[in-house]
Amino acid sequence: MVKTVSTGQTLYFAQALLAGGWAADVRITMVDGLIRSIVSGEAPQPGDERHAIGLPGMSNVHSHAFQRGMAGLAESRSRSDDSFWTWRDIMYRFVDCINDEQLQVIAALAYVEMLESGFTRVGEFHYLHHDPAGDRYSNPAHLTQSIVAAAAESGIGLTHLPVFYAHGGFGGAEPSDAQRRFIHDLDSFAQLLETVRSAVASLPDAVVGIAPHSLRAVTIDELRHLADMAGDAPIHIHIAEQVREVKDCLAWSGARPVEWLLDHMPVDARWCLVHATHMTDREASSLGATGAIAGLCPITEANLGDGLFPAAPFLAAGGRFGIGSDSNVLIDLTEELRWLEYGQRLASKARNICATGPGRSSGQDIFEAAVDGGARALGVIGGLRVGGPADILSLDAKHPSLAGKSRGTILDAFLFASGRGAIDNVWRRGERLVTAGRHRDRDRLAERYRRVLTELVA
Repeated sequence: MVKTVSTGQTLYFAQALLAGGWAADVRITMVDGLIRSIVSGEAPQPGDERHAIGLPGMSNVHSHAFQRGMAGLAESRSRSDDSFWTWRDIMYRFVDCINDEQLQVIAALAYVEMLESGFTRVGEFHYLHHDPAGDRYSNPAHLTQSIVAAAAESGIGLTHLPVFYAHGGFGGAEPSDAQRRFIHDLDSFAQLLETVRSAVASLPDAVVGIAPHSLRAVTIDELRHLADMAGDAPIHIHIAEQVREVKDCLAWSGARPVEWLLDHMPVDARWCLVHATHMTDREASSLGATGAIAGLCPITEANLGDGLFPAAPFLAAGGRFGIGSDSNVLIDLTEELRWLEYGQRLASKARNICATGPGRSSGQDIFEAAVDGGARALGVIGGLRVGGPADILSLDAKHPSLAGKSRGTILDAFLFASGRGAIDNVWRRGERLVTAGRHRDRDRLAERYRRVLTELVA
């Protein structure tokens, strides 16, 4: 179970990235898991815990935790048109086998790896609801409880996003048998949502949102009901991830997925559109103007051959984004952010695409944007702010790639040179969970994971 600091504790950082930018000689006092005060320009005091570089923790906007167990199982070519859709067939076969205990074990290690990588909160896009035969458990949140237990074991913050999945294709097509563990109607989903809210109550600051799986999996009437169910909570949806998805949407509706959604739903800051890979410049600009968050997952999008997000028109329209680990084939915050920028460089044959203007640091602009957008997408306060959660990273200033770096160049060196190897400590709600780059419970949870994976893939 996650613990919080019940009495005041102060961390001193020689440099820290605060909500207003870099500051020197920063003292952050934490009480009951929250930041009570932030003072800069002040010498360390007796009893302060001293560190060199402080950063805010990052929100992981999109995770399917169980897919961590698939890592390395879908990298053999199956046929000449190997694609996302052939990968999905492998995923369906894998998910057929998982029980509640195995789900908890896989998710717990995934969350440990997220914390070691700098993610302090996860948006769990959870669509595994029923037993292997597709029958409903007596407790609709039975498998959600495995996710909650994994979050408690690891200490990560949880925004749980129960997925509504009713159809197998656009226009309300019947689901396939392979999707039997996912399927709900609106009435049963309302029951699920109620039990999920009870299930997460044991965590200190859990958030519950709603996730219509995709335009393939819901009708317009269902989507409108789901938005009403959500109220002010986050709404996440997969959209425009694959070219075939765009073609199928055009054949069904005469519009592209993002275009159709913006025309039919009041998309606003509650929404996180996951991937949104295949947009015209007009769609990207329109989405950017809504205040919605684009949930980008560059490692998974590369692994699945999805394509590249059209960052330039989206950012030019004021678009906000968060970063996610999606399939969890590799969990690495710095690599997600690095490949966000590198993908744009490869597509445009230019450099520093995501920097917001001349003289701006690409690393800092990307990192700060992902902190802000990710927190908004998961319904929490982001950055190092008084009253916000004490979710903090420290970097090892002795890492060779950080030698001589300060302020504007620290995040460039962190993202593009040192990577996660420079992460020293991670605090979540004021409790240090990672020391010298390793989670305090890594060995036990990794050994348990090895046993479970051996059973699953034997």
